[in-house]
Amino acid sequence: MTPRTALVTGAARGIGAATVRHLTGRGYAVLAVDVAADDPALPYALGNKAELAAVASQTGAEAFVADVRDPAALAAAVAEAERRWGGLDVAVAAAGVIAGGVPLWEVPPEQEDAVLDVDLRGVLNLARVAIPALLRRPRPRSGRFLAVASAAATRGLPMLAAYCAAKAGVAGLVRALGAELGGTGVTANAVSPGSTDTPILAESARLYGLPGAEDFAAQQPVARLLEPAEIARVLAFLADPDSGATTGAVVPVDGGLAL
Repeated sequence: MTPRTALVTGAARGIGAATVRHLTGRGYAVLAVDVAADDPALPYALGNKAELAAVASQTGAEAFVADVRDPAALAAAVAEAERRWGGLDVAVAAAGVIAGGVPLWEVPPEQEDAVLDVDLRGVLNLARVAIPALLRRPRPRSGRFLAVASAAATRGLPMLAAYCAAKAGVAGLVRALGAELGGTGVTANAVSPGSTDTPILAESARLYGLPGAEDFAAQQPVARLLEPAEIARVLAFLADPDSGATTGAVVPVDGGLAL
């Protein structure tokens, strides 16, 4: 049987890498996409080519370098998945960055742009090129467009205003897409992680002047940080053909943080 196919952005590390691992473990053919380079506007390291190559080597995924801010690059990634495997079944927008640490009006504009352009515009860009590919599958189809939102979509986090705005935008986007895709066999959903042990959380700790990411554990009722694999498992459920009753949803995977 032809394997189910997926494209995952932000695949070099964190939730994106965990999602690649989980989907390939379930037999998916996966195109692992990442910019694989630092952003001069941001004061911390992003995923790199070596990390992306390692994820691909460990999982059997195919690595593809593309910036989610570049619609043409994402279109090329989608085209590569269709060329290689004959179609696309799942697109996961997991690429994300963070910036802040000061009130909104003091955030350098280039950092604000990076957050909004990657965390929100990057999801829109992927939806624009990936959803038509999902719809190119013949009926009956079971395409899945998935995105990573955040508990920050509903909680007002001080000194992270642009990040909160971007993630709230992602939540609104998947709700609208769920409505727009009604009756097509394609669904759109998001997960809303809490404090998860990723480089973004480590950077958040630095922005707040905390000793380390572990300091965020106490704010969640589960009293620990979440692992990226825990988020990936829910994304894998939503990617499954049997998840067709769920669309336009923002599923909390947050250790109770939203409570």
